Formats: sequence, C-alpha cells, structure tokens
Amino acid sequence: MFSDVEIKIRKRNKILFSRDSQCLQELLELIRLQSHRTLVMWALDCAKMPLKQFEEKYPDEQRPRACLELCEAWARGKIKMPIAKRAILDSHAVAKEIDDDEYGDLCHAIGHAGATVHVETHAIGLPMYELTSIVLKYDKNDFYKPVIEKTEYYKERLLYWHENTDKLKLDWADFLLKDSIPNKERLLWEERKLK
Repeated sequence: MFSDVEIKIRKRNKILFSRDSQCLQELLELIRLQSHRTLVMWALDCAKMPLKQFEEKYPDEQRPRACLELCEAWARGKIKMPIAKRAILDSHAVAKEIDDDEYGDLCHAIGHAGATVHVETHAIGLPMYELTSIVLKYDKNDFYKPVIEKTEYYKERLLYWHENTDKLKLDWADFLLKDSIPNKERLLWEERKLK
C-alpha cells in the first residue's frame, strides 16, 4: 500500500504522496463524487487539526490561520478572490521561511485546503502534505498506522460533509452555487485515464 511512498522516501522527495498513491485512491474516488461546496467544507474542517498542531509550535505565526479564515469568508461571498489568494500564498510562504519540513508541510496542507474554494483539484493537496508531515513525524518505519488512521479520518469527514453541507443552509459565494459545473477533480481523472 505504501510502496510509492517508500520509493519517494529513498529518493528524498519533498512530497511523499500524490494522486497516484495507492493509499489515497478511495479518498480520491469520494472526492470526485462531491459538490464543490462539500469539498470546501471538508477541506476547511480537516485543516483545523494541522492548524492546531502548527500553532502549538509556532503560536506567533498567524498567516496559516488567516488563510483558513479568509478562504472561508471567500466561500461565503464576503470577500473577493484576490484577498484570499494572497492569504493562500502567505500560508505557503511560511513553509519556506520556517526551515522545518514537518511543520512547513502543515502550512502547505492548510494552503491547499484554502485553495479548495478556488477549485476542487486543490482538495487532495491537504492530505498529500499533511500525510507527508506525518511520515516526517513518525519516521520512515513507523508511519503506516498513523497514515492509515488519518486517511480513514479524511473519508469519514468527507462522508459527513456529503450528508450535511447543504443541510446547514450557509451563505455561499455565487460561484459555489453552480451545481451544473462538473467536479474538476473528476474531469482531471477522466483526462488522465485517456492518456
């Protein structure tokens, strides 16, 4: 299940998971079936744990928190994309500034969670980076159990938001109300199958 990850560890790759990672296939199948709104709720929800972990070590660094807050405001139609985009880029910038790969990956995960408001294809960035952070935390020989537990958590939360997103009657930006627009992660998958 983790052979691709083990190869990337040996090669010293920065990101240890991808759309092709076997352990992410069930999650990707679920992602491809969701509305954009559901993926936004899921990503912003799941990003709270990496944010909490990040802030425990870096309590004075507020850019990842600002990313999630401003992206939620964007999703609700309260601000426009340029403000949220700047916050997303700022979260990614923290990763480069802190010189701490494990916690930098948490910043990238948070940035991708926020960018899910823009397009569904960013949703998988959250697990790709957060799971990489978990591997760095637990070492190359002890990461299997925590990664499996986290992928199960992602799937459970996605199923929860699939059932509950529209029940909450939240305000949404107009572009997130267009259910006729196809899921971009699904379109990407279909395109990759044809190659």
